[in-house]
Amino acid sequence: CRSCWDLSSGINAEYGEYTIADRVTYNYFVGVKFMFDNEFKAAERCLTFAFENCLQSSMSNKRKILTYLIPVKISLGFMPKVTVLKKYDLCEFENVVTAVRNGNIKLLNQTIEEHAPFFIRAGIYLILEKLKVITLRNLFKKIYLITSSFQMDVTNFKLALNWQGLEDVDLDETECILANMINDGFIKGYLSEAHKKMVVSKVTAFPALTDFL
Repeated sequence: CRSCWDLSSGINAEYGEYTIADRVTYNYFVGVKFMFDNEFKAAERCLTFAFENCLQSSMSNKRKILTYLIPVKISLGFMPKVTVLKKYDLCEFENVVTAVRNGNIKLLNQTIEEHAPFFIRAGIYLILEKLKVITLRNLFKKIYLITSSFQMDVTNFKLALNWQGLEDVDLDETECILANMINDGFIKGYLSEAHKKMVVSKVTAFPALTDFL
């Protein structure tokens, strides 16, 4: 993660002059900063460097790095294995991974609430809140795959949201959610307000998260 190391930060010495421990520490802190700046690709590079080069015997340090790397990875569409979560005693993320992967916004809300003290102490509560958009994206992608149509009634998305525990979401709010997701690049398509339908691209209706985050 030389690009992270060479970040303009008052450190202008050659990369090789620093010990691996120094580089791990630096990439960890820079990676965390990138995460809070919503620069997830850069955060992933730096935190991965820190994790992979941290001593295997330093389980507590590797666990601390993973506490930030896991939500960053999920934000980019990469889900950690349960074995990794268990190995580093980070089972608080297990249902987060399940919820995001399956588009289960109800489970995600319940998990964030259940483990809120842990997420708040770690400073990642707001990052996890942002995973709700990705979870909704995966829910809507399921509807797209089930219907096998490039034109879908907005009502279908509303019913899915209501079924997921968002009972107060009406048709107008559903359209607003879809419009924002289209605007932010999560969905390629447009809304036909006259027909109350969402029309998606025939090429890549739901782009990979790494394509635009």
